Amino acid sequence: MSLLSLPISVGPSTITINRDDRFVVCQPDGRIDPNADEGFFARDTRFVSGYQLWLNGKRPVLLNSAPVRFFSSRFEFTNPAVLDSDGEIPLNTLQLRLDRTISGGVHEDYDLVNYARRPVALTLEVEIDSDFADIFDVKDHSLVRRGSLNSRWYRTAGELRTSYVNRDFRRQLVVAIERADSPAQFANGRIVFLVRLAPKEVWHTCIRWLPVSREGRRPPTLGCHALTESRAGLAPPRLPRVAIDTPNETVRRAWEQAVRDMESLRLEDPAFGRGVFIASAGIPWFVTLFGRDALVVAMQGISGYPEFAAGALRRLSELQADENDPERDMEPGKIPHEVRHGELTQLGLLPFAPYYGTHDATSLFVIVLSYLYRWTGDRSILERYLPHAEAAMRWIDRYGDRDNDGFQEYGTRSSHGYFNQGWKDAGDGIPEADGSQPPLPMALCEHQGYAYDAKLRLADVYVELGRDGDAERLRREAAELFQRFNDRFWWEGEGTYYLGLNGRKKPIRSVASNAGHLLASGIVPAERAGKVVRRLLADDMWSGWGIRTLSSDHPAYNPFSYHTGSVWPHDNAIIAGGFRRYGFDAESAQVARGLFDAAACFAANRLPELFAGLPRDEGTFPVQYLAANVPQAWAATAVFRLVAILCGIHAAYGRDGGRLHVNPALPDWLNELTISNLRVGKGSVALAFRGDEVEELRNNSGYRLARSPAPHPMPAPWAERKRRAASA
Repeated sequence: MSLLSLPISVGPSTITINRDDRFVVCQPDGRIDPNADEGFFARDTRFVSGYQLWLNGKRPVLLNSAPVRFFSSRFEFTNPAVLDSDGEIPLNTLQLRLDRTISGGVHEDYDLVNYARRPVALTLEVEIDSDFADIFDVKDHSLVRRGSLNSRWYRTAGELRTSYVNRDFRRQLVVAIERADSPAQFANGRIVFLVRLAPKEVWHTCIRWLPVSREGRRPPTLGCHALTESRAGLAPPRLPRVAIDTPNETVRRAWEQAVRDMESLRLEDPAFGRGVFIASAGIPWFVTLFGRDALVVAMQGISGYPEFAAGALRRLSELQADENDPERDMEPGKIPHEVRHGELTQLGLLPFAPYYGTHDATSLFVIVLSYLYRWTGDRSILERYLPHAEAAMRWIDRYGDRDNDGFQEYGTRSSHGYFNQGWKDAGDGIPEADGSQPPLPMALCEHQGYAYDAKLRLADVYVELGRDGDAERLRREAAELFQRFNDRFWWEGEGTYYLGLNGRKKPIRSVASNAGHLLASGIVPAERAGKVVRRLLADDMWSGWGIRTLSSDHPAYNPFSYHTGSVWPHDNAIIAGGFRRYGFDAESAQVARGLFDAAACFAANRLPELFAGLPRDEGTFPVQYLAANVPQAWAATAVFRLVAILCGIHAAYGRDGGRLHVNPALPDWLNELTISNLRVGKGSVALAFRGDEVEELRNNSGYRLARSPAPHPMPAPWAERKRRAASA
């Protein structure tokens, strides 16, 4: 499946390391440019905005650099031709190695080795600048100094302390020199070391970057040269190892990279407990909890990693709204969109503490509760989260339907709120047929599908709890929504669904990928499903690498945009799952093949957040979106979802116990695959697939293996439903 001899990198030529909610983005030579999207960030504040290094007044010559693990990187330099008091120090006779690791703070190791034939005298200078900019200001390239800065060198302690104060917002960066083989000085804004080295002698120092909040605690860093898990003293990989084995190296490598990416994206908090995994959305701009992202990750990773669902439900239930705050788009029962901790948020200049401007997360919360119960069979999950699911459903019925017309609509009430509050939340992400912006409030098509699915799933929960009357009420409401939606949203001329209804209740006549989510939710009548599938795979939507977010025939189409013509792996994975739900196995495999072909071209077989929607032709390759987050949780877990889709893996739990449904439809490019340690029930299973056959290698889960499709109730044909409704 490999298509290129050289892999495609995504994003600018930078090196990124991260751990928890902090990260460093720098140039390949370690430099940090204050005018670029670079720096050392912790909890949404840029603590280090500039970094440079000199040997005898000249920049060292970079030989090689690379990240070693997600939390570590190494930079290897030599010297240009420089002078000391004894004359010229020849080119390429010194080695300077910089190791950089990140945990609570950053630990740097500097090692100088003299390979010249005579002693040398060197001046090593390090400049570290701090602007304490909010991450939103850095991302928008709109740097504003709102508070006061002060730097002071403490010679005895060997520390440079830079403080920032803006009213109640206080931050400090401590640059601490430790284990230096010669004393540190401070002059002209630089930390200076005078180094004398005999031939073959080694000189070392450590420099630690310690971000300090107003509580005043200095965070820990890793030790010297702690570039690997064993050297750093880190625990074994936090995610249980769900492994796949297949002759298709691209699929195997993409899976393994996705596991590494999800391990690196963990938000660490001891309060979460064992078996609870909270993932940040992506590096570099989304290193925090996002409601929608966490829930989509939970859905995509459930067939392999139920930890994502457990973590999402736990944390988001704690943040579920219990009051009404228009400036934060907050209403009782609503699930948050985003949590931030920077200056703009803390001082109330932005409403992100947390912000609730997402419509779909509240329906998705109910859906994920159903997913987790089906995969674990743990009744205590229902008992723990049922009050939160019921509060979410009350929000769906009261606030989600803003004008009581039976459809889900959104419209921000905040002066800083997001205009669009679906997953395509860019300001131009939802265009009218002529490319203009629709008026609010908007009712997107997929939000109706999510609400439909949530009602049916909560009804199933009520059945499990013996509340048959509540279950029947929700099923009746879902059936009514099905009827209303298919009457109002179906676009016969295009064989798909309208993108939505605008604020004047007029259809948004734009062909977009959103309709594919409706197949996944089951709100599409069976006889319409084939039309939707064919429309999504038409030339204007199918790029060859994946389904575009917007038709290439649309006036607003731009293959290099965020949401109006690009290709998103998670969007395609959801759509591929919808294809298989309605029996379009070959079309589902086509989507999966396009994405895995793209993964084969990208560095490390890693799918980025999104890539350009340019058409694929012979000899071409997928083209990056410059500002894509890499790694990104949606993209990583899309790999897990695609494998599950092709294998037809679904779990179900009811009064007769648990069943793991397996209905493989492996294409010829992936006709052999083994999955081991697939967690379900109280244990795990191992399965071997060959074509349409499956072998149970091991099963200690307590779930029975069922060689059948998932028990999704298919909607009755539309004409029959219309007759039933008329007679009723």
